[in-house]
Amino acid sequence: MSQMRGDAADHLLACVPRLRRYARALVGERAAAEDLVQDTVERGWARLADWQRGSDMRAWLFSIMHNLRVDQHRRGVLDTEPLDEDTPQPAAPGQVCAGLELRELDAALRLLPEAQREILLLVGLEEMRYEDVAQALGIPVGTVMSRLSRAREKLRALMDGRAPAISLKVVK
Repeated sequence: MSQMRGDAADHLLACVPRLRRYARALVGERAAAEDLVQDTVERGWARLADWQRGSDMRAWLFSIMHNLRVDQHRRGVLDTEPLDEDTPQPAAPGQVCAGLELRELDAALRLLPEAQREILLLVGLEEMRYEDVAQALGIPVGTVMSRLSRAREKLRALMDGRAPAISLKVVK
């Protein structure tokens, strides 16, 4: 029994880098993303017995993270302390153009509604299957595909410098 828990714990720890990447892209701010990852790992560890052996632990952890993020929104914004100028920051990418493009992409991602952004990140960044995303977020697969399509179109428009198309129909 302890060997099975040890294997599951190793698997959980192996998922941490992907949790960090997703949380950073989802939340934007490094400290808030790290807090979200820490809360996710803590909750996952406490509920490790609930994980179904043989299922995708990554999807299970993303589901926990999604629920924690929803809870954060319901509670409101957490108080944070701003970094001072002496705090070391990560080095910018080697090429200035690449760094600018990444900043533009990050800014465009922030303009997407969170429901679209999280699906775009899970499919595009984490390379999860639609079915796994639907399971992790507790929504139908068709909703995943619809939100992903709208997110991609809006992101494409924002990156091209165009206003996103608004497809509202007038009903009489």
